[in-house]
Amino acid sequence: MACCTHHAKSILYQILNKEHGSETKCQQYCSPRYSAGHNSCSCADRRVVLKTPEATSRRASEVLLKTLTFVRNLPSFYHVPWEDQLVLIQQNWAPLFVLGMAQERVDFDLREISAPSLLKKILLNQSLTASNELDSSSLEASFEEVQKIKGLLWKFWDLDISAKEYAYLKGIILFNSGCHVLKCLPYVQTLQQEAQQALMEFISTMFHRNLGRFAWILQLIASLQDIDADAIEELFFRPILGEATLNVLLLETLYTKPDWL
Repeated sequence: MACCTHHAKSILYQILNKEHGSETKCQQYCSPRYSAGHNSCSCADRRVVLKTPEATSRRASEVLLKTLTFVRNLPSFYHVPWEDQLVLIQQNWAPLFVLGMAQERVDFDLREISAPSLLKKILLNQSLTASNELDSSSLEASFEEVQKIKGLLWKFWDLDISAKEYAYLKGIILFNSGCHVLKCLPYVQTLQQEAQQALMEFISTMFHRNLGRFAWILQLIASLQDIDADAIEELFFRPILGEATLNVLLLETLYTKPDWL
């Protein structure tokens, strides 16, 4: 009888944990470097959280502060009308943040959140209400979106971008002329073109007219525009923000006069 009980438990254990075996195999092929050319893995529904949230959120906050300090030190940004400043910040803070993560070489580890099936909840006599409350309070993000971020970080690191290149890239991203609702669109377009021209001249001088590098970097910049800002906010900043929104924090940081001024 004991043998039968053990056998039944083994079967039940395998059924309930079958999904974990497939996830482990999936994880082997979902590293940022591997997934670039392999889209067969269905990871859209997988959710992740930071493995070390306190340390990583602290580093992320430092990156965001440095990014906003860069913007504050740009006189050309404050020559743009107030309404346009808001649009530029709200639409471009996420790619600017990821670029800052790349410059500061901030990497981070993830922990996957497994959502138990309805059958598993019933068999384990788990409270569905309590489980739903736990799920809604989890500081999680889409595995697919986070892997996209990590993949871009690795590409920037592979190129070994210099500090001057990062500065020009921030200007290109900040003055994104794709925001057609801007009141002063021609001026913003001019600022972006100037940043692109400065980057091209720098690369031409430092890398023996290797304009292939220039084209590759611009391609990465275009990829940054597809980053999900909500995923970044939930993953890196929700523990700090609580119920507040990051847009409020961004504006307060940009337009609050420092004590030492």
